[in-house]
Amino acid sequence: MKDFPRIRQMGGRSILIEFEPAINENLLEKLLALKKIIQNYLLKEKVEVINAYNSLLINYSSVIEDVYGEVSRLKNLINEANIQNKIERSLYHIPVCYDDKFGLDMNFLSAEKDLSKTEIIDLHSEPIYTVYFIGFLPGFLYLGGLNKKLHCSRKYQPRLSVEKGAVGIGEQQTGIYPKNSPGGWQIIGNSPVALFDKNSIPPCEISAGDKIKFYSIGLKEHQQISEEVQNGTFQFKAERYDG
Repeated sequence: MKDFPRIRQMGGRSILIEFEPAINENLLEKLLALKKIIQNYLLKEKVEVINAYNSLLINYSSVIEDVYGEVSRLKNLINEANIQNKIERSLYHIPVCYDDKFGLDMNFLSAEKDLSKTEIIDLHSEPIYTVYFIGFLPGFLYLGGLNKKLHCSRKYQPRLSVEKGAVGIGEQQTGIYPKNSPGGWQIIGNSPVALFDKNSIPPCEISAGDKIKFYSIGLKEHQQISEEVQNGTFQFKAERYDG
């Protein structure tokens, strides 16, 4: 689209680059490729580049003294960027326990969508999801690819506390709460894995562009994996994804 990308200052230390308002994998690959190019180009300036669905936010370590010059530099960099290579991606298999103990909103979703619990579990665990970006909490994966039959509104009144590992659905998205926090998504299960560890390098093993495949487990296996996570012996089932 001719009006994109749009580049503008966001405060004294940040610049926002906005692309066409879309959510798709072609745009994601373009964003991640440009993110890497910008990081390499501005390596000496120690910038942080954060991607969302259709934008890149560049956070500088100091105040941007020449904003117009910096915007011009970025425009030239984007125009001259040669984006051809596909990004390297991994497929992570993540266990989810959909038992009634964890599926706090499973009955609501079942009634709302006229689906049995088994159908909901099958529809939720069947797709290969794409990680578009990570936020609003460290390690919270924004996933694309939820079956349309499971799209549902968020809760009218968010919970004050959602348990760590809770697997929820909100609008067209699904995701896992990486820590206890308030939340308004419909909760259908719980995953015992740790998605964020501040003491690890990197703190979040999964990156934007990676793929996620959920698989259903029972209460006993949930407890076993929880113990492995606590003992530091749990390892993700992961493989290179070339799809």
